[in-house]
Amino acid sequence: MVRAAEEEQNESPGSSGGECTTNNDNKSSEMEMMKEKFGKLLLGEDMSGGGKGVSSAMALSNAITNLAASVFGEQSRLEPMPPERQARWRREMDWLLSVTDYIVEFVPSKQNTNGVDMEVMVTRQRSDLHMNIPALRKLDAMLICVGEQECLDNFKGDHEFTYASKNDNEAKSMKKREEDKWWLPTPKVPPDGLSDATRKWLQFQKDSVHQVLKAALAINAQILMEMEVPESYTETLPKNGRASLGDFIYKSITDEHFDPDHFLSTMDMTTDHKIVDLKNRIEASVVIWKRKMTAKMSAKDGKSSWSSGVSLEKREQFGDRAETMLLILKQRYPGIPQTILEISKIEHNRDVGHAVLESYSRILESLAHKVLSRIEDIQHADALTQSPSSSSRSLKMNSIRDSVRLSTSGKY
Repeated sequence: MVRAAEEEQNESPGSSGGECTTNNDNKSSEMEMMKEKFGKLLLGEDMSGGGKGVSSAMALSNAITNLAASVFGEQSRLEPMPPERQARWRREMDWLLSVTDYIVEFVPSKQNTNGVDMEVMVTRQRSDLHMNIPALRKLDAMLICVGEQECLDNFKGDHEFTYASKNDNEAKSMKKREEDKWWLPTPKVPPDGLSDATRKWLQFQKDSVHQVLKAALAINAQILMEMEVPESYTETLPKNGRASLGDFIYKSITDEHFDPDHFLSTMDMTTDHKIVDLKNRIEASVVIWKRKMTAKMSAKDGKSSWSSGVSLEKREQFGDRAETMLLILKQRYPGIPQTILEISKIEHNRDVGHAVLESYSRILESLAHKVLSRIEDIQHADALTQSPSSSSRSLKMNSIRDSVRLSTSGKY
């Protein structure tokens, strides 16, 4: 029987033998890719081996960011991600996230040895990683993988909306939702617009992805808040919050009756550059006020260069208002570039766990924002068929920036 089985296998080398060879080749290729990726991480991206590379945290953050850019960079339509790109994303993210399995902390545990109860210290994954890595994996799956209700795979098959080709004359004459989106494919809907069922289904998808965006934003904001402020950043700050904010913003935040919504309505938020500039000013003032509070509590002689005459209670109140404004801006204006403080924290961070959580949540936030923007493009095309004259008003009501709101308490 054994000889017969061997003869049968030799007679059909193209089936099982070919498959085994292919599987072995795939495994060998994956192993080489993994060796190369982890080799670059260990070298800190310094391929000369001279030890001049970046820290492990920065190298891992860059690896996750670059992987996301290569996988999601071509996602310009509402359509499922190709299976090979999905497989690559899952495989390489598993490699990179495997590092967090070995970031542990000691916790007490009771054990019974020979009838005697003893409390010993055992290791387990660090608490922030143990809580946030599964949450981020879930958000990842909700956006990408097959089988979930809120993901790109829901856009497979035939839908009432399509995308115009480059040579489509009708698409060329169609007004774009934003002038700076000229490189994106133009969505097309039926002449009389989408059906009510499709509109409701599209809005449901948007609401679902919106929840993913809010969760990713919350995790990213929390991790950035936990990162230490680099000394190189504080050295560039002025000595008081008024100099950082300017007279108008300072008076608004320190006024007895402060209304965040009213304050934002008075600011020019027409471009991403102006929004980032406002965030930079507010973040700098928060750091300055916290440094002054710490200096006032710790300085025995009261002559610290960071101390001032403002009471601790007032300064804490100003800091809370400023942090509330930062949370509102982050939620209301997703997708804008990072601030100077955020970039500085990421560059100087040495905590590998924080680096993984920050980069993973940031790329999921970016992908969710991209999907929401693509959905809005279709909704805008549908609005043009209904009432072209009021499309701009409809867009404003349905835009991401106006739909993503945060309460003035600053709590998620």
